[in-house]
Order: sequence, then C-alpha cells, then structure tokens
Amino acid sequence: MGAQPQRRPLSRDRILDAALALADAEGLEAITMRRIGRAMGVEAMSLYKHVADKDDILDGLVDRVLEAIELPAPDDPWREAMHRRARSAREVFSRHPWAIGLLESRAANSSPRRLAYFDTILGILRHAGFPNELAMRGFSMLDAYIFGYILQEHRLAFRDDASLQAVGEDLLRQMADRYPHLTAVTRDVLASGFDHAAEFAFGVELILEGLARRLASSKG
Repeated sequence: MGAQPQRRPLSRDRILDAALALADAEGLEAITMRRIGRAMGVEAMSLYKHVADKDDILDGLVDRVLEAIELPAPDDPWREAMHRRARSAREVFSRHPWAIGLLESRAANSSPRRLAYFDTILGILRHAGFPNELAMRGFSMLDAYIFGYILQEHRLAFRDDASLQAVGEDLLRQMADRYPHLTAVTRDVLASGFDHAAEFAFGVELILEGLARRLASSKG
C-alpha cells in the first residue's frame, strides 16, 4: 500500500490564500471559519491556531489586496504618482471588488500595511506642497472616483466590443430618434468603441487638474 501524500501544514498565509479565493468566488459573505476550513479540508477549530478569529482574517485580506497595489516613491512627481496609484488600484480592486467595502469599514485596529498605504499617498501630496486639508480632500476624492468607477464598470451591461454593440443597437431601436442627444452620443460611442482604461484615466486627470489649480491658489 503506497504512502499517503502528506498534507501541507496549516499557516496563516495558507488560510488567507483560501479566504481570498473564497471571497473572489462567492463574495465576502462566504467568509466564515467553517467555510474556510471546509475549503482547506480541515476542521474550523484548527484555524484558530494560526488566526485569532474572522476579524483577523478580514484584516489579513485587506493587507493582501493593498500589498498588490503599486505605491509610488515618496518623491515621485505627484500627478504621475497619483495616476500610477489610481491605475494600479483599479486593476487590483477590479479583481477583488468585495475589498472596496471591506477596506473602508475596517476602522478599528488598522494594520501597519493599511496605515502605511494611506500615509504614503498623503505623504506624496504633502511633499508636493499640498496643505493638510487639501491633501486629505484630494486623497478622498480620488478614492471615491476609483471605487465608484469600479462598481459602475462591474454593473454595466457590456463588457467588450461585442456586448457594447449589442446593447447600443438595442438602445438605438428603443429610442427611435425620440432622444436626439442620447442617440447622437450612442452612435458615436458605437463607432469609436469604449475603452475603460482610457475613460478611467480621463476622469483621474480631470480630478488632478482641479487639485493642481487648488494647489496653485493655496500658494498664492
């Protein structure tokens, strides 16, 4: 009789890997100690040797998501840095949209990684001369735009050029020229296509242009 394959020992990293996969597949509501244990082929009680509780796992998931986001160097030009961070955040949170609400709701016992994430972005803005209030407002506005764009993108009726054409043509049939402005815009979009990355970057740039003007006026 052949030797039984050895089971990999439990660890905090393995538990977080399983929790991340479960959240991606079924959403954050699927994260329970029992469900994670079942996914790993172990009893839920055995997880407590490596994690304190469900909250500890949720905090670990926030860290996992944040560590995947590219953070610019503190002395990078601020507009380039904000563009790069926003682009990376969109890519990461698009893979893990459940993490948006989780990040915003973990108010107590923030991890060093979460605090360092906030501190780095605010530090870039302050290093560029932003007053504290404007730095915080700029950071908050950018995150509101990033999160809002991701949620909208995931709920749109089209995901690619083929589905865009189908949705657009159906919309044009419904409108039957009763709504001339919407009809004209829809036809232009169908002709030119819709690039989410380009549209996202356009919105980020609009916010940064406004922040640049506020920064200039704050310096007199």
